[in-house]
Amino acid sequence: MPTPPPTPKLPALDAEELALLCKALGHPVRVRILQHLAAIGECYFGELSELLPQAPSTVSQHMSVLKEAGLVLGESEDQRTCYCVNPARVAQLRQLIDALAARACC
Repeated sequence: MPTPPPTPKLPALDAEELALLCKALGHPVRVRILQHLAAIGECYFGELSELLPQAPSTVSQHMSVLKEAGLVLGESEDQRTCYCVNPARVAQLRQLIDALAARACC
């Protein structure tokens, strides 16, 4: 009886890390923030709070979630913080999603 072909080795999937990143992107405001930062490169918090129809305290909470997940980096400059997308972390997110997609059937 012929042996079945070997199953291709799938890339590793870190479910905890993928869940953390997906949770960080689990709110439309956080996705909009990330989109805006990706489009313009960097901006200060004041610009973000003016861009979004949210109270500055709400925008700050969303920024905290994105920073904790490592998707956004912030650098303090003279009592202001300049934010940008963390390209390494976004690349990691892409790899995790690719690893998940590799497991999809059909």
